[in-house]
Amino acid sequence: MDEAIAADTQTTLPKALAEPVERVGASWITLLFLANIGLWLGIYAPIQVLLPEQVQSLHDHVVINGSVPSGTDAVLLSVVMGVGAIASLLANPVVGALSDRTTSPRGRRHPWTVACALTGAFGIAVVAAAPSVAVMAIGWFIAELGLGGMLATLTAALPDRVPATQRGTLGGLIGISQMLGTVLGALIVTVIVTRMSAGYATCAVIVVAGAVLFAVRTPDEQLPGEFKPRIPVRAALRRLWVSPRQHPDFGWAWGTHFMVNLGNDLGTLYLLYFLGDRVHYHDPQTGLLTLMALYAVALLIAGAVFGTLSDRSGRRKPFIIASAAIMGTAAVILAASPTWGVALVAAPLLGAGFGTYWAAAPALLTQVLPAAADRAKDMGLINIAYSLPLVVAPLLAGVVLGLMNSYPALFALAGVVTVSAALTVTRVRSVP
Repeated sequence: MDEAIAADTQTTLPKALAEPVERVGASWITLLFLANIGLWLGIYAPIQVLLPEQVQSLHDHVVINGSVPSGTDAVLLSVVMGVGAIASLLANPVVGALSDRTTSPRGRRHPWTVACALTGAFGIAVVAAAPSVAVMAIGWFIAELGLGGMLATLTAALPDRVPATQRGTLGGLIGISQMLGTVLGALIVTVIVTRMSAGYATCAVIVVAGAVLFAVRTPDEQLPGEFKPRIPVRAALRRLWVSPRQHPDFGWAWGTHFMVNLGNDLGTLYLLYFLGDRVHYHDPQTGLLTLMALYAVALLIAGAVFGTLSDRSGRRKPFIIASAAIMGTAAVILAASPTWGVALVAAPLLGAGFGTYWAAAPALLTQVLPAAADRAKDMGLINIAYSLPLVVAPLLAGVVLGLMNSYPALFALAGVVTVSAALTVTRVRSVP
């Protein structure tokens, strides 16, 4: 990297690379919020509802000895989600690194946000028309390439535009946007748009609309050509790695983010199958909507309240430790008694814990970034801690459900993983 950029001094850096000091206003926050809702809706409505339904409708292609083996749905869904998560894992740092180098008059991030949204929408369309699970996997890979890249540029908006003293509140809102995207997506594709193909199309349109609105109506500072990193693109991509030895706080923060997201994914991604296979709930879709509504309300309240408290106190780690404890408790009680009644208690507990986490985590994560010139690339690496669990969780769940056929074991594993985050975050030294 150019040493002049790496020095990161306020007197020499352009506005695109300088540490933000002006608080962002309500209009900018609203548009970022809407873009994030569209992004998360495009990810989680398919993952939680549409992909499981489509796999279930196509699983007759997998026949052994004249019948469909037990657990086939969960295993095939794990393959599709795992393939997509690998795409997101690749797209996050690569698109982030490329946007860090972009000198377009429209700014560094906005052109990539729109292009990635269109790519994601195309992939979703491929999934919608898929005649087999194999084509589904290809389409979801394309979709997650676009959505993963969009995630990199949207998360870079936080360190690009928001001062550190406002990031707890904004982080809480980002967590709320993830929750609202998840819940609204489930509502749209189960109640409002009941045809599977129309559900996919609605998701694609909302993703693109949110991205375009944010790109058109908000500023994105242009990077002057003389501040573009003066190394070849291939060399830049080879330097995506951030050494945890040189930047230990970045490494420990990354590990914390990974553990919390892995625990959350293990606890939520297979709820539809859990309600049908283990609880035998009479209407699994409605049951899922009920649980997600409870999760959503608790997350919304926790994110709003604790985001403000995190900013006022200037402390981040106590909130993250508390969130891990709350989420771990939700997983343990559900593992101990995997029933509908306990699920009604565990869902809001999990939501409250995840909301508390998002109230502090984005602020902590953006405060340990190694260099201003690599914000999007480094945020892309942090986003791998979101994407990688979507690879690991299906693999672990495939083993637990495919071989052991045990939802209590799956939820117990979620609890252990989540509580581990309370330990890793204590190793971060530069952020209280």
